[in-house]
Amino acid sequence: MDITFIFFLGLFIALIGVIPPGLLNMTAAKISLKEGHSRGIVFSIGVCIIVMVQTYIATIFARYLSNHPEVIDILQRVAFVIFVLITIYFLFIAKNQPAKQTTPKMRSKHSRFFHGIFLSSINVFPIPYQAYMTITLASFGWLKFDQISIISYVAGAASGTFVMLYVYIFFFDKIKEKSLTTQKNMNRIIGGITGIISIVTLINIIKEF
Repeated sequence: MDITFIFFLGLFIALIGVIPPGLLNMTAAKISLKEGHSRGIVFSIGVCIIVMVQTYIATIFARYLSNHPEVIDILQRVAFVIFVLITIYFLFIAKNQPAKQTTPKMRSKHSRFFHGIFLSSINVFPIPYQAYMTITLASFGWLKFDQISIISYVAGAASGTFVMLYVYIFFFDKIKEKSLTTQKNMNRIIGGITGIISIVTLINIIKEF
């Protein structure tokens, strides 16, 4: 498989995962607004280093699961149910309540770098997300679990994360007053993404029958 294609797969999957406003991208945007773009970028670099580690762990876990198809079948069905429930929650149940987020006051670039490492470390969502997505990509024959492919995918995931954080950093001040960032539309974005993942999962399950 072309490593360039695998790189862009990782980039695209990571972009999708970081699009919804959350702790990491909103923190990067706030740091940029309060302390300047350079510190926001330093924070983002710290985040991406941990993302690389998390994605690598996820792909190794996915490689193990790929050798145990009976486990994958169970996980796919469980994941389908979970994603459907999440989609229903965010599209129809979640209330329009603003989420309060606080960030520690750190001033130096070095502290912002370690701030990014710390927040990314406690955000473990990328591990199950990437594990599931890499298994799905492998089931379509788009990803092989050899070392070069894994490294290429990991590099793409880190790049995709950085690109989306970069977008938040430089454009947040232009969109912060618009409806895109309201809680209601955040819920719709998240629900739409999980809905798409649910459809892909369902197609994958049907293919196995």
